[in-house]
Amino acid sequence: MSIPALEVTVAAPVASFRNPLYPNMQVGLPCPPPSTVGGLLAAASGSWARVPQHTRFAMAFHVEAAGKDLETFHPLAEVGEKTTPDPKDRDYLWGTALTLWLLEDLDLWAARLRRPVWPLHLGRSQDLASVRTRRVDLDEARGEQRRAVILDHPEASGTRLRLTTAVREDRSHTRWDDYRYADPLTTEHSSPPGNRLPVGWSTDTGQGVALLPAFHPALVEARS
Repeated sequence: MSIPALEVTVAAPVASFRNPLYPNMQVGLPCPPPSTVGGLLAAASGSWARVPQHTRFAMAFHVEAAGKDLETFHPLAEVGEKTTPDPKDRDYLWGTALTLWLLEDLDLWAARLRRPVWPLHLGRSQDLASVRTRRVDLDEARGEQRRAVILDHPEASGTRLRLTTAVREDRSHTRWDDYRYADPLTTEHSSPPGNRLPVGWSTDTGQGVALLPAFHPALVEARS
């Protein structure tokens, strides 16, 4: 048995994803958080109001190298206070390719990603990205984890990451979840061949496809 899907490849020569758990530092993540990917889909749609709230995706991320450069850091300050810009190291990734799989509203997303309303980028606004889509069939079989970004579970390989799944539009509340990602630039947390996902589907190359939680800002519950 197989199901149809839209496979989306987002490529960018350079990308960086700042870890929000370190607000006064420029610590980078090894992969984009799901909330960033959701923002890319919202940019293609024109606004969050045009993104169906039930939308979910599976994702895998490939990177060829990593590095550091220097940039001017502007610390946040209280209203009325002045801060002093400071040079800081910035982690960046080179040769990045993000692959998404969407299983619903295939015609809608194919059209929006072919003609996005706003420029598409990975991470920061200056890191523009190219997008390519194609229709594929996914097999109802457990695929290998490889470079998939997945929810954490006992059999998962890779680095455990605390990532943002969704952020309210006014940024008043954030949903965090635990994920796993086998960074190809490190061997310590690599995913061994044959390590299959517990659920999901498989591409024709054996890559596992597991849907992540819904990312729409309207679904973030307020917590007192």
